Amino acid sequence: MLDPAQLAALAAVHRRGAFDLAAAELHVTPSAISQRIKALEERTGTLLIRRGQPCKATATGLRLIRHHDEIALLERRLAQDLPGLAPGPATLRIAVNADSLATWVIPALAATEGLLFDLVIDDQDFSQDWLRRGEVVAAITSHPGPLQGCDTLALGALRYRATATPDYMARWFPKGVSASSLALAPTLTFSEKDQLQARWVAQRVKGTGRSILPTHRMATSHGFVDACLAGLGWSMNPEPLIRAHLASGALAELVPDTPLDTALYWQFTRLAAPSLAPLTAAIGRAARATLVQGARNPADA
Repeated sequence: MLDPAQLAALAAVHRRGAFDLAAAELHVTPSAISQRIKALEERTGTLLIRRGQPCKATATGLRLIRHHDEIALLERRLAQDLPGLAPGPATLRIAVNADSLATWVIPALAATEGLLFDLVIDDQDFSQDWLRRGEVVAAITSHPGPLQGCDTLALGALRYRATATPDYMARWFPKGVSASSLALAPTLTFSEKDQLQARWVAQRVKGTGRSILPTHRMATSHGFVDACLAGLGWSMNPEPLIRAHLASGALAELVPDTPLDTALYWQFTRLAAPSLAPLTAAIGRAARATLVQGARNPADA
């Protein structure tokens, strides 16, 4: 049987990126962390942590970290039946895209008691990779799966609208939105992984193909809305964040009634499914209250 303290040290070093930060988290000395990692590597006969800045777990290390997380969830579930055990709240690491976090996920987390959340923020097209590598026990992703050892729950679609201020529209699109005007009008992208703007353009504007859009980079969902309101650029904004601005006329769609719906799924490890059941139920309720059900995009037709 593997030593829980050694597994905890491994997880802490990988997630905090340094032995001293892991030591502070676990309230031990850096030397104790080093000794635990060394002992675990000797026990498994393989390298588990690549020392560097930051320190990162190897593939085998990631598998052991996943094992550590699953044990913590199982112990929490056991404590519900045997309160005398009282292990304290388990830390649940999940991957979620920023727009879901900004619009509907937080109420689901708040509705689930007895857990601490360690959130990894990544684009919905890439969040499944964290689950595949064993770095999280659940993820909100745009990929339906199947993923080995995991279950999938369809959540619905987060609806985006291409929006800008009326003044921005008058300046950059006086004759309407076209391939030539989009080649000049600044847009906003979250990161190099963000393809929503390009996807909307390819689907909705004739003659654009795989056009390169001039862009500001801004890794914040609420910042996208603020930037649009300030006239900095146009962008794909989640409808729940801009509904009031559309109603007031502060923002307008570049092309009326041309939403882009991004299907989302809740994927989680099958072994941890019973322990995750309350969170899974809360995620489902929050998704049904906010996301579009049964949506289809032009590219899907």
